[in-house]
Amino acid sequence: MESKLQRPHSVRLNRRGDRNNQRPFAKDDESGLFSSMRLPQDNPIKIVWKQGFIRLVLVAGILWMLLILIVLLFHVWSCQSSISFLSAICNKEGKVFIAMDLLGLAPKPEHRCPIPVADDPDKIVIPEGRTPDAIVKNLTYIEEEDLVNNGSQSFAVFGGNQSWLQREENFNLKPSMKVHCGFLKNGGADMNPVDIEYVKRCRFLVASGIFDGYDVPHQPSNISTRSKKLFCFLMVVDEVSLKFIKENVTVRKDKDKGMWVGLWRLIPLKHQPYDEPRRNGKVPKILTHRLFPQAQYSIWIDGKMELIVDPLLILERYLWRDKHTYAIAQHKHHRSIYEEADANKRRKRYARPLIDLHMKIYYSEGMEPWSLKKNTISDVPEGAIIIREHTALNNLFNCLWFNEVNLFTPRDQLSVGYVVYRLKGLFKFFMFQNCEYYSLFILHPHTREHSSKVEWVKSLSEFKGSGSSMKESRGGFGLWTPYPKNLDSVTLPQVVRTSKAG
Repeated sequence: MESKLQRPHSVRLNRRGDRNNQRPFAKDDESGLFSSMRLPQDNPIKIVWKQGFIRLVLVAGILWMLLILIVLLFHVWSCQSSISFLSAICNKEGKVFIAMDLLGLAPKPEHRCPIPVADDPDKIVIPEGRTPDAIVKNLTYIEEEDLVNNGSQSFAVFGGNQSWLQREENFNLKPSMKVHCGFLKNGGADMNPVDIEYVKRCRFLVASGIFDGYDVPHQPSNISTRSKKLFCFLMVVDEVSLKFIKENVTVRKDKDKGMWVGLWRLIPLKHQPYDEPRRNGKVPKILTHRLFPQAQYSIWIDGKMELIVDPLLILERYLWRDKHTYAIAQHKHHRSIYEEADANKRRKRYARPLIDLHMKIYYSEGMEPWSLKKNTISDVPEGAIIIREHTALNNLFNCLWFNEVNLFTPRDQLSVGYVVYRLKGLFKFFMFQNCEYYSLFILHPHTREHSSKVEWVKSLSEFKGSGSSMKESRGGFGLWTPYPKNLDSVTLPQVVRTSKAG
């Protein structure tokens, strides 16, 4: 009996002994760093470390930083390299960079970027004389022609009644040319005599415009004393805007009864040439050389913009430094006019079927969507700034551009690339980065948004009957005049929306 009581006790001892005997064995077995055995006393960090994950992350991080360093060093070296392909990677205006951008391989553009302007306006050397006219040497304008009859009355039209044949002939450049260029007799856009006398002194000018009371003048800043003496700052306004400005800001009069708001000399235009205020705004913007014929250099800025860079530095940077005569900014989102047209329709900038008709005419005339095959970096500019010397060829380009705006829709950005295409590379211009455009100005919102019934039109049938009143009576004649070719079979190229904006 005694032996029976002791037997279980000895078994328990042996079991504890067995377990105790196993502990040193288990500990020795786990002493290997990569043991896969997981026991209760192990913690997660120890297991991860034993599996080598942390060391793998550390090695990968070091390799990644070395790779970034090598890429940065290669980029710096390639930008300075004499090898054309490598240096082209850094040239944001070159086709290599553009191709990388289209593939999504280029860095995203900045909203604003530094402008490589000179340091001191007082040290700028202004070129003597004018750039020689090599292609078009003598340019004159059609200023009088037969009145237009709308069935009930006859009247003069500002842009003239250009025929399809005249339009076609104007794209054939000759040493001496006579073209439509607005300002036909009794067509409107009349300037006061006191202002006509004032602008005769303006060789250098910064011009802007406000129509239909959308804005008030924004005062330029960082303007040197030299530029204040050299430049005329001219703000073109219609009667509605002049009244709005007088009600909201201080307008002073000089001894000659000229009106001023700060640096801006107000230039009222009487008898607006168009029914559509946006089309009226294209007169001083595109036909600056006609409104101010004594000017040799002009910088146009839209009325919503506040200039923050000295205009003399702008002329030196965009014209004189590299011997350009015409400069305009690249559009931020679009390179093809068909992309821009699609954006205009989505944002209700004009009647959708009329925009489509406008684009069908261009496409039928051979205007292809922008691609790397073209000689320009884009077909669509940011039209809120135009920097130009008033040479004969530049003036002709402005006339042809305006004629397209006069003939079709008032969306002027749709016509720039087309006119460049029709001139077959003879018109040279500098299209600079959009981020520089945003560094030249501060953009202010309009005091109100423009809206008209025509912007909501979805079908040409809406212009019939009572809707006929939405047709402009003095502009856009090309949208209602039978086109020489059949456009029914023309299908516009498909547009891939690359940006939610614009």
